[in-house]
Amino acid sequence: MPDVNQTGAAPPADFESLKAQVVGNHVKLPKRLKQAAAYALENPDEIAFGTAASIAQAACVQPSTLVRLAHQFGYDGFSHFQTIFKERLRLRTPSYEERLTQIEKSADAAPEAALLHGFFGAARSSIARMEEAIREEDFKRAIEVLGAAETIYLIAKRRSYALTAHLSYAFSKLGIRHQLVASANGVDMETVQFARPEDAALAISFSPYAAESLDHARALHAQGVPLVSITDSAFSPLASISTLWFEVAEADFAGFRSLSASMALTMALSVGIAEYRRHQQNDTE
Repeated sequence: MPDVNQTGAAPPADFESLKAQVVGNHVKLPKRLKQAAAYALENPDEIAFGTAASIAQAACVQPSTLVRLAHQFGYDGFSHFQTIFKERLRLRTPSYEERLTQIEKSADAAPEAALLHGFFGAARSSIARMEEAIREEDFKRAIEVLGAAETIYLIAKRRSYALTAHLSYAFSKLGIRHQLVASANGVDMETVQFARPEDAALAISFSPYAAESLDHARALHAQGVPLVSITDSAFSPLASISTLWFEVAEADFAGFRSLSASMALTMALSVGIAEYRRHQQNDTE
């Protein structure tokens, strides 16, 4: 199989360029390379700090797969590939990951204090990552898509449900017509069928991705309904069917992930939509 970046082409010079190439070509990658690429994009700090052996173990692939992945995108080897991730870290400020690591490793702190500050640190890290990664033009476009909708359908299950439940509360207070797709009698798909192209939807799902959320999102996409998504990876099934999507990588503490960055983003969207509609109404009066 030829390299996806064409023979003789220079390898991506920075993380964003590499990410764009991986996302644009992931369907062409063999299964194991796709698995390694997904891990790299979802865990860039681990790629920067880890060894080929430790990264391969975490990604459930062989170390040779990482070398093949590097070659696939034009790098001399894994170490060359890894420099892109190290440079990303060097340019990132402030580094809450390092602070969180110090908290976790602190031998002097009481267990309760370490737990409390660990979760606070993870929340700060999540929000800092989101603030750094989000593009203002994408945020503006999302507000326009959702703000222009007659009805906004809210799609989420499992731990993501808390976000749409709070959005429903905020939309109700802000006078924004919406439909929370979360029935107790199992008619969610029937509810989704009412959506039309003049409506819009906000879908939220994180790995391992709730099957119902994906089914509802695909149905909306098939009906021509504009879809804005919040998810955790360029390889998420939501990404390919969304009008636009936001990648949110929530940091974890002791294996538990909060929704800090996701909640901040959804609240910013709700207020932004309300402001958009207010300005639109003022312009027509």
